[in-house]
Amino acid sequence: MSWRAFFFYREGVLNANQLTAPASDEFDLVRGWQSLHDEHGVALHICVAAALRRGVTDEREAQQLALPGHNLQPGFTLSGLGALAEAALTCDRMVQF
Repeated sequence: MSWRAFFFYREGVLNANQLTAPASDEFDLVRGWQSLHDEHGVALHICVAAALRRGVTDEREAQQLALPGHNLQPGFTLSGLGALAEAALTCDRMVQF
C-alpha cells in the first residue's frame, strides 16, 4: 500500500502549525509529517477554512488577510475541499479518523 495524499480538517489542521514545541521526550508530530512529505512525496493538504479558524495560515493568506505573520509548516498546502474530492476519486481506499 502506498499513501499519496492526506487531507487534514477540523482539529487535524493543527498538525501543520510550525510553532509547536513538543517536549524533548515526545515525538514531534509536525516534523514527522514533514519528513513523510520530504522522503516519500506524500501530499499534505490542510483544509483552508478549518486552518484559518484555528490560526494556521501560509504567507499568501496572511498577507491577503492582513495578519501579522504565518505559521504553516513547510510541506503542507492550504487546500479546499476540491483536493479532498480529487483524492477520493483517485484512491483505492479512504481512511477517516
